[in-house]
Amino acid sequence: MSEGDKRRGLIYGFLDWVERVGNRLPHPVTLFVLLSLVVVVVSHFAASAGVSVTYERFKDGVPERVTVAAVSLLTVEGIRRIFSEAVGNFTRFAPLGTVLVAMLGVGVAEGAGLIQAALKKVVLSTPRRFVTLVVVFAGVMSNIASDAGYVVLVPLGAVVFMAFGRHPLAGLAAAFAGVSGGFSANLLVSTLDPLLAGISQEAARLVQPGTVVNPTDNYYFMAASTFAITLLGTWVTERVVEPRLGAYEASSLVRAGMEEVSPEESRGLRWALVALLAYSAAILAMLLPPDGVLRSPRGEILSGSAFMAGLVPIIAFGFMVPGVAYGVASGRIRSDKDVAHLMGKGMSTMGGYIVLAFFAAQFVNYFSWSNLGVILAVKGAELLKASGFVGLPLMVSFVLVSAFINLFIGSASAKWSIMAPIFVPMFMILGYSPAFTQLVYRIGDSVTNIITPLMSYFAVIVAFAERYDERAGIGTLISTMLPYSLAFLVGWTLLMVVWYLLGLPIGPGASIYL
Repeated sequence: MSEGDKRRGLIYGFLDWVERVGNRLPHPVTLFVLLSLVVVVVSHFAASAGVSVTYERFKDGVPERVTVAAVSLLTVEGIRRIFSEAVGNFTRFAPLGTVLVAMLGVGVAEGAGLIQAALKKVVLSTPRRFVTLVVVFAGVMSNIASDAGYVVLVPLGAVVFMAFGRHPLAGLAAAFAGVSGGFSANLLVSTLDPLLAGISQEAARLVQPGTVVNPTDNYYFMAASTFAITLLGTWVTERVVEPRLGAYEASSLVRAGMEEVSPEESRGLRWALVALLAYSAAILAMLLPPDGVLRSPRGEILSGSAFMAGLVPIIAFGFMVPGVAYGVASGRIRSDKDVAHLMGKGMSTMGGYIVLAFFAAQFVNYFSWSNLGVILAVKGAELLKASGFVGLPLMVSFVLVSAFINLFIGSASAKWSIMAPIFVPMFMILGYSPAFTQLVYRIGDSVTNIITPLMSYFAVIVAFAERYDERAGIGTLISTMLPYSLAFLVGWTLLMVVWYLLGLPIGPGASIYL
């Protein structure tokens, strides 16, 4: 056995162990129930011990010191809140509405046969060697559409791989790695950029009033990161994840992908394309004019616009409209009753996820109510600040701290609101720009998204995985995504180190140093 085979065996053995341990855990529903109970108990002991932290935050642009204490959920008020807000926790759970609304459109397109016919075209015209690259790249670029990539691209990645006779879980993993593991990378300025820049700017003004941090200040680095994440994700998929998963039993979709597209399917695809172009033109007509109805009251396309707020239904209709056109042209849809039936059929596949979402929503809210996440974040930040690191050791440590805190607090803006007032002034005193501090934070904030059950869409991805492997569980997903997380952590950090050593600009008019 060669050294390479031995190393590969050790890696696979470790990942198999992670999967076994993870899958020995109870069913995800039971696990979220148990985790909720743990949070309730820990919150009580932490509150009884008087655990608290003090940090600076901004209120209407004005800095203020805030003390946050652990809150017990075993008090009278806590127990009342657990019962009285259970329904609200569920209905406000962000991924729930996103997934269900998107499935209305996807269900029509899938049930009418549009997706299967389109995949036939893809299989017959796309070189196999580029499939992984395209899936990961599309996942990274989907960040511009906020959370839409989770409910559209991740399941689509599985279907595309299966159409090529490859393991669907490898396609799911490749898409998930791009969508979530490379969350900050993009060739375009996303909605996250102005959000984080605003927080960084307020933190910088604590020590240097008048400092301006622009949404484009990380653009050069994040654009380069798009290609780095795409290449890393492709390599991990083809060299680690897919070989470990092994062969997947051929499905009807795979066999269909080897056949020629029928005349009925070709006619349906032509009409679907016409419908999609007409729908896209209508959306653009409401978006491109300076006073377009889908823009914000200030005329912006991204920030505060109806386009971004309504992106999920826009995408849902983007599947539904061509799906109906395909179905009518191909003879699959003969009346409005067929359309309603296909929507209901698509929704019927989401029953398991809806059950899981209820308990996941309770856990996420209990964790938030207890303030344990904020306490962990502030304590971690204070630990790094007290380490005495400077230069590259400080940067690498900051990436690691951000990655660790991300395991417990999923929201990028929520974490940065806590960490920015600590680290931005600290780094500025050492001579580093607020934009560079923000850049380093964003690396850690992205790379562990794909391995933490606290990430709001994690339960969604587990449900998608169960479609292709009934035995799939939290352990399956974590063991599959762990190689991506480690590769992104190392590769993205190395890219930052190279950028730092070369002193390259990180964005238009933005540099590493003040």
